[in-house]
Formats: sequence, C-alpha cells, structure tokens
Amino acid sequence: MTDIVKRLDKGTLIACCLAVAAAQMCITVPSPINGEITAEFGASGSQVAWVTSAFILPTAILELNFGVLGDLFGRKRLLVLGGLVLALGELLNATAQSITMLWVGQAVAGVGAAALFPSSLAVIAAATPDEKDRAKAVSTWALSLSIASAVGPLSSGVLATVADFRWAFVPPVVLGLVVAGTAWTLVTDSRAPEGRSLDWPGQITVAVGLTALLWGIIEGGERGWSSPEIVGSLTLAVVALVGFVAVENRSASPMFNLELLRIPSFAAAAVVALVGMFGFIGTAYCVSIRLGAVMHLSALQAGMPFVILQLIPLLLVPVLSRMLTRVEARWLLVGGLVPMAAGQFWIAALPITSTSLVAFLGPVLLLGVGFICVVSSLTSAAVNAVPVHMTGMASGATSLVREFGQALGPAVISTVAMSLASSTLVGKLSGSDAAMETAAGPLAVVNAGSDSARAAAQDALAHGMAVGVVLCGCASLLGALVTLILVRNNSVRRAADPGGLAVENATT
Repeated sequence: MTDIVKRLDKGTLIACCLAVAAAQMCITVPSPINGEITAEFGASGSQVAWVTSAFILPTAILELNFGVLGDLFGRKRLLVLGGLVLALGELLNATAQSITMLWVGQAVAGVGAAALFPSSLAVIAAATPDEKDRAKAVSTWALSLSIASAVGPLSSGVLATVADFRWAFVPPVVLGLVVAGTAWTLVTDSRAPEGRSLDWPGQITVAVGLTALLWGIIEGGERGWSSPEIVGSLTLAVVALVGFVAVENRSASPMFNLELLRIPSFAAAAVVALVGMFGFIGTAYCVSIRLGAVMHLSALQAGMPFVILQLIPLLLVPVLSRMLTRVEARWLLVGGLVPMAAGQFWIAALPITSTSLVAFLGPVLLLGVGFICVVSSLTSAAVNAVPVHMTGMASGATSLVREFGQALGPAVISTVAMSLASSTLVGKLSGSDAAMETAAGPLAVVNAGSDSARAAAQDALAHGMAVGVVLCGCASLLGALVTLILVRNNSVRRAADPGGLAVENATT
C-alpha cells in the first residue's frame, strides 16, 4: 500500500527547504570566483564552463532514478544521503590543486544534489494534496532556491576576497552536513512504491545522451565542429536519446512515463524549465566572466550583482503564494519570462567597461523578479498537473530539464562567446600574443597579453558575450511563447496509460 504523508509539518518543510537551498547554493558558488579559477589554473573558457557543468550534469542525469529510489525506499533516506555526498564533493573542491580535481569535486557534489532536488520537492508535494496548501509550500521551497542563490555568491565573494578562493567551498560542506542531520531528525518520510522499479536501460541511455551532447557543445568551439570527435559525440547523443525514448516506451516501469508529455501544462513546464534556466544561468555565466576574468574585479565585487539579483525578489514573498493560487500559471510564467528577456537584452547593451552596481541594477532587478516568478509557477504547474502518486516522477523530470538547462547555459554561451571572440581577433594579434590566443583562447590574452593585445581581446570578448546574452534573451522569449500556446486552465482528468495512470489534461 502506498505510504504518503498526509500533512506537511514544519520540521519536514524546514528540512526540505534546507536541502534544496544547499543544492542550489552549490550552483552559484563558482560565479564570483571564475576569474580566480582562470588565473590559478590557467583555465580556458571551456574549462571554466566545465566547473559549473560538472556539477549540473550528474544532477540532471541522475534525478529521475533518484526520484524512483525515493519512491521505493523513502525520500528521507535520499535527503540524508544527498547531504552527505554533497558535503564530500564540496570538501574535494575546497582542497583542489588542479582544475581536474575541481571537476571531480563538482561531479561528486552534483550526485548529492541529484538526490536533494527531487526528493525535497516530492516530500512536499506528497504531503500537500490540497492545491492551495501545495502552492504555499512550493512557494516557500522556491523561495529557498532564491535565498540560496543570493547567499552562494555573497559568501563566495567575501571568502575569496579575504582568503584563498577554495574557502568559498567550505560553507557548502557545512550546509551539506546540516542537511543530513536535519533530514534525519525532522523529516516525516514518504514513498510511493506501487509500480516503481529502477530502470537501468533508461538511466544508461539518458546519461550517455546528455553527457555526449554537453561534451560536444562545450568542446566544439575549441576543437572544431567538423572534427571527428565532436561529430561522433553529437551523433552518439542523438542515438542515445532516441534509444532513451524507445526503451521508456517499452519499459513496464519507466523512470519517466512519456505519456506525461501529452499533458500540455507539464510539457510546457518542461520546455520553460529548459530554455528559461538556460537563459538565466547563461546570462549569469557571462556576467561572472565579464566582471571577474575580463575586467578583473575582486570576487566580492563580481559577486554583488548576483546577490542583488536574488535578494530583491524576496520583496515578492508576501504575495507569491497568493499569486500562485489566484493567477493562472500561464500568466505568471509569461510575467516572469518577459522581464527576464528584457533584463538580458539590457545587459547585452551595456558597454564592457560598465562595472558599477548602478549600471547593473536595472537589468538585475528584472532578472531577479522574473526568476522567482518562473521557478515558482513552473514547479507548481508541473507538479499539480499529475496525480499525487506520480509526484516523484514529475518532480524528478522537471528537475532534470531544469538542471540540464542550467548546464547548457554556460556550455552554449561559452562556446558562442569564445568562438566569436576568437574570430574577431583573427589578424589583430601577432607574435606571442597570437600564439597565446591559439593555444589558450581570448581569456588568456586578456589576462596575460601585451597592452594592445589585452585591449583587442577585451573588445572581442565584449562582442562575443553580448551576442551570447542576446541568445539568452531569445530563449526567454521562446519560453514565453511556448507558455502562451500550450498552457491552458482546465482540470480535466483522463487515463493516460493501460495501467490506469490518471493525469490532468491541462494546467492547474
């Protein structure tokens, strides 16, 4: 018999909010210190992009099966284990002596986050069958994301300014241990084991497909898109992802029931999670590289726009849960995505020499307000679109596309920005400066080239990053368009498969 929580007690909510805050904080910690990482390890643009992607990739590819594990064995255990694994990975980061070791630590921490994201949301959703109660709880959960996104760059910037940048990874170690302890003592467990089992063919195919796709995108700019390894990687990605669809359609117990994509609201939420987070994190990556690695501001100065970005939306807290119950999800999503796009286009128009907080205040405000509206409403729309006993699968799938969108952001934008910058520099450098650009890319030139070469590289990077942020703005507008077309406000339920899976045919 399915064992689900009948009500959400405060201890469980606190523990779940701490869990998702720890996972989200780890995503934002590297933002202010990308410049320090570049200088310390002589990292190229693609190597710096892997610092964020190495964390997010395992988070994305493991979340669906971690959702299944939570359904089978209890989500409380997943929260405890996730906190401990995250702490271990961040400890490796805090002691990293090479960029490779930093990637390893990020990947381990990402495995822990893969357990925390879906499990925390599934516990909340399972404990709140009433739509209004769920909206309030999900808004608090989303608020934790926003607070963590502000605390991460603030603590990272302060610690990297007064000490070695590796100290930025110490607070996540402590928080991971706190998550494990609070989950063990406070969480009321829940599970939904009926019809659920681990789907290894699905896990393997989606892992291979997403890894090959991300590697091909990140490395394509430096290795060349026609190189055999890039063509092979992207081909493997297509084959593996097609294989994932095939095995999920044939599986008796898929980790992701593809019938859920026939629900317009769920499908729209998935698309918005992908393109919205792609644009948001892609923009954050560009701003961090611009302020840290290109303009050489301190880690604290480089981190302040990210702090403001997440703190200002906290003003919406008193009305956010009320908006989730009174305003259609489609209008909240559009109302978040359009301001995000406006802020992104605004940032793209700022001159590269603009480094003051005043210059960034307007666009950062638009991004922050848009982010909290999008995260809150898309999560609520996706979870409310499916029956309670499918919340583990739904939350895992939503988290997967959200996290993969965040991984794609730095990957795609780094490739676009660095490729355009390198193309712009052709014929403008000579001697050792040209050799440096060929070997290590424009970031190396802007940090160690001659004065004239640095100026040329700065202008080239400004052009490349502006185009990248414009691409992020277009992604946000695409998400708004998808929302307007697909999301509808009705609650008709139907049987979605022979096993009797009842799902909503539209949004909340």
